[in-house]
Amino acid sequence: MFKINLSQMAACVEEARLAWLDGDKGPPEPIHYAELIAALEVARTKLPPLYRAAAAEPFLSALKDLGAAKFAQVLHTDPNRESTGGLMIDIAQAILQNSEGYQATPLDAFQEVISDLYDGFLSAEDRRGVKTPDYEVIAPLVKWGNPDSGPYTWPVDATSSFGLHVGVVNLPPANARHGLCAWAALGHECGGHDILHADEGLLKELTDRTQVALMKAKLGIRIADYWSQRMDETASDVLGVLNLGPAAAIGVIAYFRGIDAALGYGPKLSSDGPADDPHPADVVRGYLAAEVVRLLLFSSAGMWADAIVKETDKDAGKIVLAGDKLTAVQAKKSARVVAQTIAAAKLDSLDGHAFSEIQNWRDVDELLVAKLMPSLSTTATLPATYAGGTYAAHVVSAAVMAALEKAAPIPKIFERMIGVLKQMHDANPSWGPLYVVHPGDIARDFVIGFRPPAKMARKPK
Repeated sequence: MFKINLSQMAACVEEARLAWLDGDKGPPEPIHYAELIAALEVARTKLPPLYRAAAAEPFLSALKDLGAAKFAQVLHTDPNRESTGGLMIDIAQAILQNSEGYQATPLDAFQEVISDLYDGFLSAEDRRGVKTPDYEVIAPLVKWGNPDSGPYTWPVDATSSFGLHVGVVNLPPANARHGLCAWAALGHECGGHDILHADEGLLKELTDRTQVALMKAKLGIRIADYWSQRMDETASDVLGVLNLGPAAAIGVIAYFRGIDAALGYGPKLSSDGPADDPHPADVVRGYLAAEVVRLLLFSSAGMWADAIVKETDKDAGKIVLAGDKLTAVQAKKSARVVAQTIAAAKLDSLDGHAFSEIQNWRDVDELLVAKLMPSLSTTATLPATYAGGTYAAHVVSAAVMAALEKAAPIPKIFERMIGVLKQMHDANPSWGPLYVVHPGDIARDFVIGFRPPAKMARKPK
């Protein structure tokens, strides 16, 4: 009989705590204009043609048009790097780190996860009957930096200010070495934010649909407003689970507990959602993730959903959202309505399709994860090839699940996850000499009925 094993949750939380306390800030900011221009001239020649055209060359052109004086002005007016200055530096770092080899092996592993998640949403196989996005059709670039900000993304509607046609996703430099459960949040960043900002009107439609659904469920205007005003983060949580399966839900719970412990609050999800926080409170995010898992198309989805609710219940205190007290019943009901609306509503912005029709998690995905877990938690030589249909999202999910249920050292699981992802990246045609936009589209079509396992349920953000 299938059983859910989370016996190593405390170890995962502690590993996340230590990673958050790691003070590594990454490479210094490239703030000297002439040196940066020279470095970018070299860097663009080292990127594959796809990213040379979509990122390096337009950015270099934009900086040359900006000039040294205005470049310095942009940095001066954004000293905390929260706006245009931070965006400009992050784009530069994403291009330079890819060419200069900073944390090269984990950077390639990171890029492979992001490429897989995004390609899964855009590949012809998964996106039949849905138009291509309005703004971004190439997976974001990745970088290490800004440890105090955690994982985050600059979607393409931001990076287009500098001429780019791709977004930029960040992880703290420490997560190149440890902090496994932070990688479970990448579905939220790339599978969520980058996808949501790639289509005109998509976020607004989700906001309006969710507001109506919550009011129809008689949960009141204040609860409806709370969720609707946080739609970017809320929908990104939903899409993260559609991309990575239950690992995105349970892994992020461990990650949040680790961060809260590092910040001095103890290893416990917060039940308070301040009015000025664009993210929902941790506890209701846990309930939301559980309800998305319940909608997934694998046979143990209900059991996993119940386990995630139970895990969230352990931390639930007095739930206060933007100053309003909610009962646990209200919080869970609202999370269920929000999950069903975002995941399953047929959206005009997606040509009448639902997100759960484009991306989902099925028994074939669970089987691939189960097959990967032993190789990630032993010291045996990693296989050179993997089962057909195995993608980076399966590898991250398998690593998170192995860390949560096996006594194997998490550093070893992390190291082996990076190794497998690096192998996958080295074989990714988008990072080779050809101009391959969606590697997921490169597949044989068979005349006979048998076909290898289809790519399922993911994007990589």
